Amino acid sequence: MGRSGPAACGQTVAYGLAVGVALAATVQAAKADPLQDPYGTWTLQAENDAVSTLKGTSDQYYTSGLRFGWTSGTNNQPPAISNLNSFIWGPGTQRIAIGLQQLIFTPRQTQVSQPAPGDRPYAGVLLATVNLISDTDVTRSVAGIQAGVLGSYAGGYQVQNGFHSLISDTPNRGWSHQLPNQPILEIDAGRTWRLPLITRYGISADVLPEVSGEAGDFRTYAQIGGTVRIGQGLDSDFGTPRITPGLDGTDAYKATRPFVWYAFAGADGQAVAYDATLQGSTFRSGEPHVSKIWDVGEFEGGAAVLWHGFRLSYTQTWQTNEFQNSKALFNFGSVALSAKF
Repeated sequence: MGRSGPAACGQTVAYGLAVGVALAATVQAAKADPLQDPYGTWTLQAENDAVSTLKGTSDQYYTSGLRFGWTSGTNNQPPAISNLNSFIWGPGTQRIAIGLQQLIFTPRQTQVSQPAPGDRPYAGVLLATVNLISDTDVTRSVAGIQAGVLGSYAGGYQVQNGFHSLISDTPNRGWSHQLPNQPILEIDAGRTWRLPLITRYGISADVLPEVSGEAGDFRTYAQIGGTVRIGQGLDSDFGTPRITPGLDGTDAYKATRPFVWYAFAGADGQAVAYDATLQGSTFRSGEPHVSKIWDVGEFEGGAAVLWHGFRLSYTQTWQTNEFQNSKALFNFGSVALSAKF
């Protein structure tokens, strides 16, 4: 039977004060500036269904992602960019990140010249990206824009079958049926929180809740998820990078000890309103398409190390069905190497 009267009231007040103090402490911590970092960061990242701790799926669905990017040091942007970052996110330690990325999508059956109805269409996407990053001690906020092209101008056929020729592998035969060219324009935004959990014997654990989303004529979706990490030097970054969608800690980091390491596991859910690589061009009808599934889940795990200005990370991702009749728990791996100069 529950308590009533002054004792219960006192407990309620005490609990409310404790919550208020905790929230005040969090707000105060968020106002503190993180460590400054004068060096830019260069990153090369590859995601592939054959780069996997599990048996590779050999060119299926999201089969390849390549990304090259540069992230600035802290607080050295031109005034116009700095003012825009402050307008979007408020006070924080600022960076700007620019990059170029290519994504390749294929059906499950790649050795037929006419892709089967109901299978994922062939598609290539080439995007230039610009992101504004704002950090506090406990948050990382990102807002940006992506512009490029979907279709043959993205070079998916040339990259995939050119690589197959280089390694004497069989070319994929259905690229003549890839989605036609269309321009791409996207906006994106997200925030990650870094919340310490426990430290024992020099080993720490934390959790990284995240919300993000994109809108445009490539993908429109909202995402929520989180990552749990265990290791040393967890305050050096906000998790490992991903070619979105997915839980993305970005390329920005600043090592807080000579050798940083951590292992992690996470999950996210995406509410997908639109995906041009599944549903076909924004401007045309009658082209290859499949029926998308609006709710997509991902599970991931991996590890990262930071040493002498370098960061190397590996992420294994398992993904639920993106469209009707697709294979469940499709998996792919992601490798990212960053260096500061």
